[in-house]
Amino acid sequence: MSAPGLPRVGVGVDVHALAPEGSDRPLRVAGLDWPGERGLEGHSDADVAAHAACDALFSAAGIGDLGAHFGTAEPRWAGAAGVVLLAEAARRVREAGYEIGNVAVQVVGNRPKVGTRRAEAEAALSAACGAPVSVSGTTTDSLGLTGRGEGVAAIATALVVAAAPPPA
Repeated sequence: MSAPGLPRVGVGVDVHALAPEGSDRPLRVAGLDWPGERGLEGHSDADVAAHAACDALFSAAGIGDLGAHFGTAEPRWAGAAGVVLLAEAARRVREAGYEIGNVAVQVVGNRPKVGTRRAEAEAALSAACGAPVSVSGTTTDSLGLTGRGEGVAAIATALVVAAAPPPA
């Protein structure tokens, strides 16, 4: 347990491979659909930004990870939207006694170009989380699976603080 009043920081990472050529799976990243882009494979909607944000929140609160909360053994999460998972993750973090300060997410890949829709992405993820979420994007200069265009990744950090105990 952390000292009272001190913030806790968590890190989350998520990676998904591109769906096969010709797949009708839509691309959903940062709570947004990206028409005309090839989708990602995954148990849920494969929203790497939302999933990384969930993992960062769970890590900050010390209550597990994405797989522990929304694992593939749970059929109810099959096809679930990342924003639904993020809203549930935020609820569970608050239930564990923490307030969410903020979340920062960086999408790593050649596509989609998140900067073109940054404000929309931040609004979608912030609404789901109930706290400020900032979104940025980067590439890996043609290195690795994201650079070769085989998938998309996201890295997130979250800041939480223990909620004040109710007055006596």
